[in-house]
Amino acid sequence: MAEDTQGTDTPSTAPINVPDKPALEGLEAALTQRWLAEGTYKFNPDTTREQVYSIDTPPPTASGSLHVGHMFSFTQTDVLARYQRMIGKNVFYPMGWDDNGLPTERRVQNYYGVRCDPAIPYDAGYRAPAEPAKNQRDFDVVSRKNFIELCEELAVEDEKVFESLFQQLGLSVDWQLTYRTIDDASREVSQRAFLANLAAGDAYMAEAPTLWDVTFRTAVAQAELEDREVAGSYYRYPFFTEDGEKIFIETTRPELLAACAALVANPDDERYKPLFGKKVTSPVFGVEVEVRAHPLAKADKGSGIAMVCTFGDLTDVTWWRELQLPTRAIVGRDGRIVGETPAWITTDAGRTAFEAIAGKTVFSAKEAVVELLAAEDLIDGEPKKIMHPVNFYEKGDKPLEVVTSRQWYYRNGGRDEERRARLIARGHEIDFHPAFMRSRFENWISGLNGDWLVSRQRFFGVPIPVWYPLDADGNPQYEAPIVPRDEQLPVDPAADAAPGYEEAQRDVPGGFTGDADILDTWATSSLTPQIVGGWSRDEDLFAKVFPFDLRPQGHDIIRTWLFSSVVQADALQDTAPWKHAAISGWILDPDRKKMSKSKGNVVVPTDVLDEFGSDAVRYWATSAKLGADTAYEIAQMKIGRRLAIKLLNASKFVLNLGATENSVVSTDLSVLANPLDRAVLAQLADVVRQSTKAFDNYDYARALQITESFFWQFTDDYVELIKDRAYGAAGEAEQASVLAALATSLDTLLRLFAPFLPFATEEVWGWWRNGSVHRAEWPTALEVDGDTTLLATVGSALSGVRKAKSEAKVKQRTEVLSATITASESLTTQLKAGLGDLKAASNAREIALVAGEGELTVSDVVLAPAEEGPTA
Repeated sequence: MAEDTQGTDTPSTAPINVPDKPALEGLEAALTQRWLAEGTYKFNPDTTREQVYSIDTPPPTASGSLHVGHMFSFTQTDVLARYQRMIGKNVFYPMGWDDNGLPTERRVQNYYGVRCDPAIPYDAGYRAPAEPAKNQRDFDVVSRKNFIELCEELAVEDEKVFESLFQQLGLSVDWQLTYRTIDDASREVSQRAFLANLAAGDAYMAEAPTLWDVTFRTAVAQAELEDREVAGSYYRYPFFTEDGEKIFIETTRPELLAACAALVANPDDERYKPLFGKKVTSPVFGVEVEVRAHPLAKADKGSGIAMVCTFGDLTDVTWWRELQLPTRAIVGRDGRIVGETPAWITTDAGRTAFEAIAGKTVFSAKEAVVELLAAEDLIDGEPKKIMHPVNFYEKGDKPLEVVTSRQWYYRNGGRDEERRARLIARGHEIDFHPAFMRSRFENWISGLNGDWLVSRQRFFGVPIPVWYPLDADGNPQYEAPIVPRDEQLPVDPAADAAPGYEEAQRDVPGGFTGDADILDTWATSSLTPQIVGGWSRDEDLFAKVFPFDLRPQGHDIIRTWLFSSVVQADALQDTAPWKHAAISGWILDPDRKKMSKSKGNVVVPTDVLDEFGSDAVRYWATSAKLGADTAYEIAQMKIGRRLAIKLLNASKFVLNLGATENSVVSTDLSVLANPLDRAVLAQLADVVRQSTKAFDNYDYARALQITESFFWQFTDDYVELIKDRAYGAAGEAEQASVLAALATSLDTLLRLFAPFLPFATEEVWGWWRNGSVHRAEWPTALEVDGDTTLLATVGSALSGVRKAKSEAKVKQRTEVLSATITASESLTTQLKAGLGDLKAASNAREIALVAGEGELTVSDVVLAPAEEGPTA
């Protein structure tokens, strides 16, 4: 890598410039501008893969607002980035904006008063209304390209707000490395990946049962499902055998009776074994269906025999597929019963009954079928009220239906044991932090029941880059898709003519038609490493950053973002996309519920950032380990603010005592003449070793805890103990020793705290050092011969003397005429080494050390009378 000395330690000694009244206020704005101007966090592209640490930053949805959950997880990533930068890595830390999806589509629609229709031609001069129409029916209808342009226009404003907040929080992102998931580059990469999967046989089209949201009129993937408890009722009614025997079933969906394809019971259920392979007739509609055996049927559920409809739920899909049942779909994509009576209903009574439900919503159809059953006195008993889990689209408000439709899929191991095993093995190429999160990844793969549905029936998004030739009758030839040349990407088949055709041939016999669907949002978001890393566009950069070193994300999207990214990298690059996955927990409200915008219990980040300061908020976020769900705690932020203020004030005190950059020691430790000075640096060296190990294990919370614990001991005990020597009371040699220990401790502590408290540490660094602490090297442990427990022992003795003065209600500077300290022989030896500093800090004439058993105790403290020493 080319030499890059920007912001690093420099040989020249910086002048000491300590403000009279250090404060946190104003640091974020001033230092953020300095970092941007100086390129403190800029990635250097003149590098090698070994020198790079690359981060696949999660792109937040730019169509909403940030909340404290973003601050929490993004700060945890940032401390890791800062640590890697300080140990010498060239950190590739980008920021993306996820503006490809339903939230953005809604926001653009409502903000501008427009609707997207891909069939509308592009208008290069289009301008959105100054004010949106009040009624959506009056919204402008625009082309997909116009809609994307409006999205990008609005996203720029949204992203400015996000960027400002992230900068205020102190994220060390390279703001020249940004992207949007709907921009030209992202659409190009997403379509190129689709075509590569298609060429490899990993993308395919199929007519199959599909989960369908009737509100959004789109297919839904398994990863987008959400179970919600819904009130329902079990209705019990009979089917009839050839000899008239009643076979009762119990169902919550009588409206699907006309779609019944079979009855299914467990093969070991003795009650129904005689019926397997025989026909029964449905009530009301008079359709013959076969009784089949399948192990998924539960003998203890309901009557033990189930009505299989195409399709009531995903279990119906499994039975339909494995038992090769006929398809008898009656629910359309609009959530209503189809208008035309199905061919399998052949009796006059059955056809009349179907006319009573045709065109109705599934809710109204349920009421109608129940009335028809009741009219024939076929309902056995009262409906049994229940609460049961029902599949919903995570963004929807109506239960999903299962409809048959033509869709595009990516192979993901859901129907392929070999691929499933390979993807689980890919997970072992990734170090999960915490490690137990790998089981969530593996459990998700093991539970898949189908391939990844990637097509969506929406207008806004990345178009599926495929056209179809039309035969002489105008029917699409789906088995012979037309694909674009690579240099044509990105394309929009709804607006661009198919290769080899003219626009006039669109949708006419012998011509072509464009695929009207778009790719699932996750089909593009799963490619963030490829998008920001330059795959297929800047292969030199891609080789330097891929596989990425880190994917940070929440545990709730392991099944979606993490898994889909692994699927894509496995197919496209034959590797895992990252080496490490850092999984953050959730932020919980006071009721221990997850904070989320949908629940309405979020806290706006600007409020706490303005009230407590960014370093305080970062302290709260990084006090929590990866993977841990954490309560939103103002008290913890107050502790963080107190720590940052103490760092400013303690640093001011140390520097005003005379510590300078020249006082810092590294290899020549001969200046350290005092055992207590050697002890504090030996203890600090141990802190450096432990903190480094913790960071290397992605346990930043442990590193913070170790560093903070030492810091308070340093300020409360060491600084108090050495004041006299620092002022020169014990001679020049002792003064030089203590100033070396103070300067070296401050230098090291600033580096240790820098990832956590970037603003306070940078402010102090600038008082006495050149460049930026964030470009300084991570501290190395000094090889110093010192007793790492000495400071704690002497500090404990000092606390004992202070306690005696407090109990006597005198000021701490009151002279101690004599005191006795009783301790074990080993502790007494330690106290002898620090006795001079202890007496000076205690203002004691005489301190007797007595060897004894048990804990260290301070006793017989004789204080100077009022005339010999000031009283409280």
